[in-house]
Amino acid sequence: MASPRIARVFGAVNIGSFRISAIVAGQTDSGEMIVLGSGHRGAEGIKRGYVTDMAAATYAVRDAIEKAEKMANTSVSSVWIGSSGAGLASQIAQVEVEIGGRRIEQDDIDHLLVAGRDVIQPDGRMVLHAQPAHYTLDGAHGVPNPRGLHAERLGVDIHVMLADGAPVRNITEAVQNAHLEVEAVVGSPIAAGHSCLTPEERELGVALVEFGAEVTNVAVYAAGMLVGLTSIAMGSGDVTDAIASGFGIRRFQAERLKCVHGSAIASPADHREMIPVNGPGEDSGTPLARHADDKNRVPRAELVSVITTQLGRLMEEISKALKSMGFTGARGQQIVLTGGGAELAGLADYAQAALGKPVRIGKPPVLKGLPDAHATPGFTTLTGLVLYAAADPVDIRKVGPSYQPTIRYAGLGLVGRVYRALREYF
Repeated sequence: MASPRIARVFGAVNIGSFRISAIVAGQTDSGEMIVLGSGHRGAEGIKRGYVTDMAAATYAVRDAIEKAEKMANTSVSSVWIGSSGAGLASQIAQVEVEIGGRRIEQDDIDHLLVAGRDVIQPDGRMVLHAQPAHYTLDGAHGVPNPRGLHAERLGVDIHVMLADGAPVRNITEAVQNAHLEVEAVVGSPIAAGHSCLTPEERELGVALVEFGAEVTNVAVYAAGMLVGLTSIAMGSGDVTDAIASGFGIRRFQAERLKCVHGSAIASPADHREMIPVNGPGEDSGTPLARHADDKNRVPRAELVSVITTQLGRLMEEISKALKSMGFTGARGQQIVLTGGGAELAGLADYAQAALGKPVRIGKPPVLKGLPDAHATPGFTTLTGLVLYAAADPVDIRKVGPSYQPTIRYAGLGLVGRVYRALREYF
């Protein structure tokens, strides 16, 4: 059987503080997304989502995309970038125009979106994307496409993702220095939401918690759109640092202990279990860890205690963020945890007890060609980037140049309008 024909190819790079990952995906004529290649490497030159060393960050981006291109046996010239830092913020802008009871045409929708540009208030920050979330007809919400319907008034709720300008320019330059064009910088809560949240969850109300290495983003979705976002300068890397400090060991040893033996849930058997600090083949002559026996083994109970203490601090901050965004009551029920930190054993049960709400772990959807190693919470944002790109999102800042604020023309004014149109198109 012949392989499906690839109609479009997308490239994406997710710039995290722990790893930089890349993906090359193709979309078939039928709309199916196929992963052609993916790769990752440890992050360099990145601290809490900000570029701190341009040369190192550029090298890491180039290395990650080359791994994905080699697996895909094809190259990409442009990519979509995922960013979890850069001071992300979210706001909802609303605008409404009079229709007069007639049928809504595409020109009316375009005029509405152009009018929406004037209500965005970035307050000196950079607008990453400004997208129509849903339309309203005479105040009635939840209209996906108003074209062909009648109304007195047509409105739209616009989701705006903001970020600090300088950090975004640094991220963009790091990718451009790797000989790649940048299609857009996408806030990671948007990409991750495309990847691991169902349309029904986004409609009913859900909190998406991205547990990254150095940044945790708490995003609230309702009525199908992102309505609130809070960034917390804590992540799974802080858990690693707490382990390294608590046992007096190296960070790479602490990371291995956390990933291989760590858990967010204590067990009665933990006190009897001794776990090795040194990995296979490591020099056994290294200094003993604090509280270790003569074989450099530590009680698993102490490791779990360090982990849960650090997680307790993070859960307090997440709870505060959810309350500040009004994620309470009947609509504030479901929480989805994703990101590399969400791979910690027992985290969903721990978070559910700490936050008092149902919690599940969010993973990428099943995509043809996606390696098992990348079908994990740590790659949710990466896969979401190509899904977001394939959805061809509308940005009100890119609505055609012919759609300007409506002016009624008559007499010589009509002649002037025709003249301007001829100049614009010819």
